[in-house]
Amino acid sequence: MKRGFYSIFLLCVVFIFTFNADGFSQQKPKTVIKGRITDSKTGQPIPFAAVLLENTTVGTVTDDQGYYSITTDAPAYKVRFSYLGYDTQTHIITPGKMQTVNAKLDESAVNLNEVVVKPKKVKYKNKDNPSVELIRKVIDNKSLNRKEGADYLMYDKYEKVKFGLINLNQDFSKMRAFKDIQFVFDNVDTTYRNGKFNLPLFMKESYSAHYYRKDPAATKDIIKAEKTINFSEYIDNKGVGSTIQYMYQDINIYDNEIFFLTNKFLSPVAGTAPLFYKYFIIDTSYVEDTKCIKLFFEPRNPEDFLFHGFLYITSDTLYAIRKIDMSFNKGINIDWVKDVRIVQDFQKVGERSWVLALDDVLLEFEVTKDSPGIFGQRTVSYTGYSVNQPIPDEIFKGPDIITEGDITNKGNNYWDAVRTPPLTKTEERIYAAVDSAKQVPSFRRQMNLIMLLTTDFLNMGKIEIGPVTNFYSFNNIEGSRIRFGFRTTPEFNKWLYFEPMVAYGFGDNQFKYNLKTTLSLKGTSIYQFPVKSLSLSYGYDTRIPGQELQFSQGDNVFLSFKRGVNDKMYYNRTLNFEYLNEFENHFSFALGYNFTRQSPGGNLQFVNSNNTDIPWLDISEAYVKLRFAPKEEFYQGKLYRDPVPSTNPVIQLKYTYGSDKTGGDFNYQKLQANITKRYYISIVGYTDIGLEAGKVFGTVPYPLMFIHNANQTYSYQRYSYNMMNFLEFVSDQYVSLNVDHSFNGFFVNKVPLLKKMKLREVVTFKALYGGVTDSNNPDLHPDLYKYPTDENGVPLTYTLEKKPYIEASVGFSNIFRVFRVDLIRRITYLNNPNVSPLGVRVQFKFDI
Repeated sequence: MKRGFYSIFLLCVVFIFTFNADGFSQQKPKTVIKGRITDSKTGQPIPFAAVLLENTTVGTVTDDQGYYSITTDAPAYKVRFSYLGYDTQTHIITPGKMQTVNAKLDESAVNLNEVVVKPKKVKYKNKDNPSVELIRKVIDNKSLNRKEGADYLMYDKYEKVKFGLINLNQDFSKMRAFKDIQFVFDNVDTTYRNGKFNLPLFMKESYSAHYYRKDPAATKDIIKAEKTINFSEYIDNKGVGSTIQYMYQDINIYDNEIFFLTNKFLSPVAGTAPLFYKYFIIDTSYVEDTKCIKLFFEPRNPEDFLFHGFLYITSDTLYAIRKIDMSFNKGINIDWVKDVRIVQDFQKVGERSWVLALDDVLLEFEVTKDSPGIFGQRTVSYTGYSVNQPIPDEIFKGPDIITEGDITNKGNNYWDAVRTPPLTKTEERIYAAVDSAKQVPSFRRQMNLIMLLTTDFLNMGKIEIGPVTNFYSFNNIEGSRIRFGFRTTPEFNKWLYFEPMVAYGFGDNQFKYNLKTTLSLKGTSIYQFPVKSLSLSYGYDTRIPGQELQFSQGDNVFLSFKRGVNDKMYYNRTLNFEYLNEFENHFSFALGYNFTRQSPGGNLQFVNSNNTDIPWLDISEAYVKLRFAPKEEFYQGKLYRDPVPSTNPVIQLKYTYGSDKTGGDFNYQKLQANITKRYYISIVGYTDIGLEAGKVFGTVPYPLMFIHNANQTYSYQRYSYNMMNFLEFVSDQYVSLNVDHSFNGFFVNKVPLLKKMKLREVVTFKALYGGVTDSNNPDLHPDLYKYPTDENGVPLTYTLEKKPYIEASVGFSNIFRVFRVDLIRRITYLNNPNVSPLGVRVQFKFDI
């Protein structure tokens, strides 16, 4: 879960936890009904019978043994049981109590399109099964019914997304912590689903025109209007929008695989779906004026990433889907998510085409059991369809998504005309309610706390102080280290940004410092894509050779604890200049110059083959970095930006030219390239693969070669070798492979004792193969530096000519919902000094 949802999530959590816990004891008692439905004559269970609380929307279906269970806050007094081929029964229940209600249904004869559904217990099979035959007809006609079958397609799209609190009661709003914002609770929605009242806290609306062309394939979205709850002081609305788009990607039921909640689910109408789903014809019914066959489907294995629910299939020869009402089993490993409902309605355009008219997705997130939770709802309506009417080629030129004029300043009359369906009274009031809440000091304090938790910076308006976790750290060379830094925000200046830092080590008694200045060449935030900027920095600081940390800096207090020997550092005095230019197509390049005077520290020395000590190494480099990430999306905060995972590759290339003509000690060239990509493998999770290669041209000492990324902290680092020691391996040419696969609980979900823990299995494999050519071998060139040794002369730095470095791991993520723990095995080079063959690494990983 990226920071966009994380920020909204924490906003809701603040509301939930900033009141007296006694409030939970005052909740109204729940109505709990459970029982079994059987055949009155045979006593056999009736699977997939419908159970509904009358005058509510609360209901369920029985399992394959005829059992059911309902827990609700809804005021209900009767429960109705029905199944095709049986007479319906209604039983009286007592609200607010736990009770068992069994039903014995009497058989009745029902014919459905010449298929007689007989109510008897039989072993499920696909052969000669009319339900499977029906679904195969739907599968066979997918190419005709899916909207991509049209040559051209145009429609208007209205989208509304909201987040807030659910499962509230009247006592919740009376908590002392909310006394300053009581007016917010005037916005509680008196409508409910499953008896749960809700309080919206965030809402975003958009209106756009969509164009599609089949050949050559092209799409275009023209955004015409947007309206969002304004939290711009704390979170970036565009970034939140990207996160929402990532979580609520459009669901096309006709796709074989459906990307939903950062996972891939097999569609119930995929070509192979009958191998993984069970299907049952329930009834015939009308959806508005269309006669349909109602089909229930469910996974054969409840723990697999599959849906269950109802398909309404047109009873004509088109076999089109008229409506979908589906969810997924609570037993699958989707963390934080308590409930899901996906409803889609289709409309007929022309003689054959059925197109999506309404898409409604409701999510309920659970923070603690039986407490107020968090809901997220995305509603999209599609109108103004035009099918197979040619679209001018000019429409598809340029970026796939563009804006039309000023999209944020549309009047009420405009929105009233394009909203389909219109806002509820509660939704109409949410904009004003949130604007008022932001003026309350207690609300601002809570939002500043959220920003501190998500960004590690304390918001002070024109500046942000931090990173807070870097204020104190320690290591063997600097001893205890204190640091203070801040960065300016766009409120200080939209064109010019400053990021100063000062630190002091009590072990080496030295001050460190850095000042970075960035000029935005577009007058927009330097964190807002696409960026065009010039930056200049000068500083003096320490660096561990070969340590490249993910999402953190080296002096983070939590990363101060390290295994093994950590007594070697660089002291770098660095001047850097860089020009960065990002383009809308997600290609970017950076041109830069870097001068560093690098001195060895601790037990590290620069000594050549003549045993001459070298006090420092002067490095003068010009470089160019190229990056291409097609269709990349970001969560973009005010002062940070995180990429959203996708199946599109990310390709990077860096070329460096080092010269002694501009003050450096050596002439050389370096070329480095890498590509990363994620692959989803349906119900068995996803794999992240990274390939990288590098080459040095010229004669250089080992500090200018590739010092491979090592990790001696106890934090799992995805792009480092977690069992490799700092400065253990150097190369002037190398290739590497990094494979990280998450099974998303595919195996442990099938183990009863482990299932409730919602663990997710992860496996990794990392291999590095490289070497040092004769041109950079210090034994052949006396001017080059010797590889480091310990005080007894035992070598500590090696090359990789003999065999690759390999490590692999197995582990679990989603431990207590926020941790990943890996048991890592180092497979090669086990005889090197200070090597551990096994290790445990932990990572904080907040995700769905």
